[in-house]
Amino acid sequence: MPGQTFRPTLRRSWRLFRVFRVEQTDPALFYGTLATDSVEQLGTYADLDGRWVLDVGGGPGYFADAFAAAGATYTPLDADLGELSGIGDPLPGTVLGSGMQLPFADGSFGVTYSSNVLEHVPDPWLMADEMVRVTEPGGLVFISYTLWYGPHGGHETSPWHFVGGHRAARRYEKKQGHPPKNVFGTSLFAVTAAEGIAWAARQTAADVVEVVPRYLPRWSWWVLRVPVLRELVTWNLAIVLRKK
Repeated sequence: MPGQTFRPTLRRSWRLFRVFRVEQTDPALFYGTLATDSVEQLGTYADLDGRWVLDVGGGPGYFADAFAAAGATYTPLDADLGELSGIGDPLPGTVLGSGMQLPFADGSFGVTYSSNVLEHVPDPWLMADEMVRVTEPGGLVFISYTLWYGPHGGHETSPWHFVGGHRAARRYEKKQGHPPKNVFGTSLFAVTAAEGIAWAARQTAADVVEVVPRYLPRWSWWVLRVPVLRELVTWNLAIVLRKK
């Protein structure tokens, strides 16, 4: 049975907000905290023990230990070899490929997972369709992404992304002496909650389990019902599906 350790409390939200501030300076702390939280959250929807998990945009493998501890077989995929090698040699079984054209057969995985990747691809809903495609019938699809109009929408250029992505990137480069890691229009794109909600409603290959503000406490999830407010405060949208 799915685990019951996950609790979307205000304390959890504050802890995650704090580690997001050190994503660039202490990636091990950031990704380690996020990995543990992710596995706990996924465990509320499916038992990961014995499941084969595809992590689309898995990067250098920070999530591997957390998924392995839950009993899952973990396969990370990333389009960037530099990202995959960020903390050493890529993990055995790592796949280099595009999330918009996953190099796997239909129905290959028990769980397909992606965290904070959709905003980095030029066609995010093609990637979402691909994740559903490679999930086995009855399997779980978990897609979460950072909302452009939220506090971290510009990533390291935040909060200046509110005055424009290109302008924020230019300001960052002038101040830091180098371009941001996430360049608006190239490796960072404006993706909204409305787009994710609409995609989940129109796709027909999976049942929608939940669409929730991933990092917010449960008592605040009502914000998704308010169109403009949800873009500003949701922060990160999680779309949870079960393949038909």
